[in-house]
Amino acid sequence: MSSKVVYEGWMVRYGRRKIGRSFIHMRYFVLESRLLAYYKKKPQDNQVPIKTLLIDGNCRVEDRGLKTHHGHMVYVLSVYNKKEKYHRITMAAFNIQEALIWKEKIELVIDQHQDSQAANGNKYISFEYKSGMDNGRTASSSDRESQFSAQEDEDDANPNLMRRTTIGNGLPDSIYDWTREVDSELSNQNANNQAFSRKHWRLLQCQNGLRIFEELLEVDYLPRSCSRAMKAVGVVEASCEELFELVMSMDGTRFEWDCSFQYGSLVEEVDGHTAILYHRLQLDWFPMFVWPRDLCYVRYWRRNDDGSYVVLFRSREHENCGPQPGYVRAHVESGGFNISPLKPRNGKPRTQVQHLMQIDLKGWGAGYISMFQQHCLLQMLNSVAGLREWFAQTDERGAPPRIPVMVNMASASVSSKKNPKLHESSVHPTQSLDQMTSAGRNSMMDEYSDEDEEYQIADSEQEAYQTKNENDIKRTALEEEPVHRIDLSCFSGNLRRDDRDNTRDCWRISDGNNFRVRSKHFCYDKTKIPAGKHLMDLVAVDWFKDTKRMDHVARRQGCAAQVASEQGLFSVVFNLQVPASMHYSMVFYFVTRELVPGSLLQRFIDGDDEFRNSRLKLIPSVPKGSWIVRQSVGSTPCLLGKAVDCNYIRGPKYLEVDVDIGSSTVANGVLGLVIGVITTLVVDMAFLVQANTTDELPERLIGAVRVSHIELSSAITPTLEPDTS
Repeated sequence: MSSKVVYEGWMVRYGRRKIGRSFIHMRYFVLESRLLAYYKKKPQDNQVPIKTLLIDGNCRVEDRGLKTHHGHMVYVLSVYNKKEKYHRITMAAFNIQEALIWKEKIELVIDQHQDSQAANGNKYISFEYKSGMDNGRTASSSDRESQFSAQEDEDDANPNLMRRTTIGNGLPDSIYDWTREVDSELSNQNANNQAFSRKHWRLLQCQNGLRIFEELLEVDYLPRSCSRAMKAVGVVEASCEELFELVMSMDGTRFEWDCSFQYGSLVEEVDGHTAILYHRLQLDWFPMFVWPRDLCYVRYWRRNDDGSYVVLFRSREHENCGPQPGYVRAHVESGGFNISPLKPRNGKPRTQVQHLMQIDLKGWGAGYISMFQQHCLLQMLNSVAGLREWFAQTDERGAPPRIPVMVNMASASVSSKKNPKLHESSVHPTQSLDQMTSAGRNSMMDEYSDEDEEYQIADSEQEAYQTKNENDIKRTALEEEPVHRIDLSCFSGNLRRDDRDNTRDCWRISDGNNFRVRSKHFCYDKTKIPAGKHLMDLVAVDWFKDTKRMDHVARRQGCAAQVASEQGLFSVVFNLQVPASMHYSMVFYFVTRELVPGSLLQRFIDGDDEFRNSRLKLIPSVPKGSWIVRQSVGSTPCLLGKAVDCNYIRGPKYLEVDVDIGSSTVANGVLGLVIGVITTLVVDMAFLVQANTTDELPERLIGAVRVSHIELSSAITPTLEPDTS
């Protein structure tokens, strides 16, 4: 291997022909300097490659997940330049470890090129309003970077993690990500060692070397027959990859570690990370009197930056998997595996496995015989002990998971055509597959977040730095600015404001101290502090719906941005566009008297799209809602411009940011989830511009809002002036 070669080896060339059939060929791939190429065989001198791709800072590595091909399962990566998306190289591996090595090597080259470009400094280009640019999509639109995300390094435990490639089309909107830990008092601990949140779980019993936990919170929207969530936590002497491949298997190997498994098959492969599965349960509770249970559920998986794997599933209906004669169709409210690496012991890899289940076994006995429900649930959770013993008693490693394709699961007795589409405001929607694949490009919590590695502090500065008293740091962030009150009585939106607790279908201003932002000394010690006072005032919120996406809503006559402009005030408008069968927009109007010249906010407003995309940040939170939803949403900051398509419209006295959640593999899922249960939730959102240098610190919030128990039916259809472009 030459000194210029970063990495090389045999990989699978994966693709799809025009007729729709996929193909795989073994090809020799070479990553040399900044050039990725592949050959039919190992290259000799002056051999011309079949195809090449120049790697620079605009390149991205898209993780397409698992793909099946003639009974084989391969892990697919796609490398492309975001400015030339149709020019890409797609490669695959039969082994996930090999695919991860290629991903890391290519991203290393991308990062090196970005660092070399960053040394030239940021350029801020003023963008002024022109009358012929009312159409937001032609006025200014961001580059789409929705396929990639990076988990914020809260405790700097993994300083080398620069980004996390988003997985497939993201988390389906119907699935709750229970692996997200949002307890603030635990935020600085190692997430891998958090078997449970102290607020929501209690140890129920120890069984077969496992700790069994039960959720403490009662929920009032689930049927009586649905059990509380329970999970088993155990340690297995195996790598995360080995455990993940075994958990994903639905063949005969599963009989050796899962005593509740009888039969499983694939109903539909939605994408490389999402699939619909059929699963028959083997339950041994009085089988002579109790009918057997089966499941049809959507399964989603992802790999996190720390090497852990998350496998989530939840029941759903599918036209090719109707009720089966002789079986009662059970319902999984939430479930899955969280597979996290631990430190090796005696040279052996160790992994913590958490297996959660919340299931309604249905039937007459489930709601009246609690022993039946708990016995069956413990039998399913005991699979963690089965995994531990399987690896302890076998030398088999790395067997690729195989899922047999289902021939026909359509039930003759129940036709899916008779099932009407559920109402869009259903609390527990069972969507069509088309809706799931479009709305399932999600999860804001897998987001682009703070890229803390941007900080490069000189050694002399670091040595000179003295840690300040925490109270002094907080006082810096909570400085009160001189305030000239804005008369709010002249502003209105169709969503009402109500500052009382326990109110519904309304909004209020959220306290800035509920959010933690980068402190003045973040670039030295990574400390965060309460955000304090907002830079702008939230004066109105609109809740719109229409059959098409609503762009550039600030042009609407009589809206808060137009009223502010008439009074000489400046507005920043955030238009969160939520796609569904009916398009929704929640619009927030933030107003200030004037922009401080040279401030970070002024540079953001007058900067170019590249600068805006790299700095616009959202901090979400769900202070009220079921535990499973709060786990899914989390509270990790998200760089919106890198997670979704953001369209910026600069008017004479306003900047509108249209956040197209439908474009994202990152944000769409969680907000898709929220839209399904929105009437039960209280959601906080804070908007800010990320500070990357000591001169820009500490961070300050543009503003923050709390929306409570929103009703979809309260949205109105706006009257928008036609575009003049």
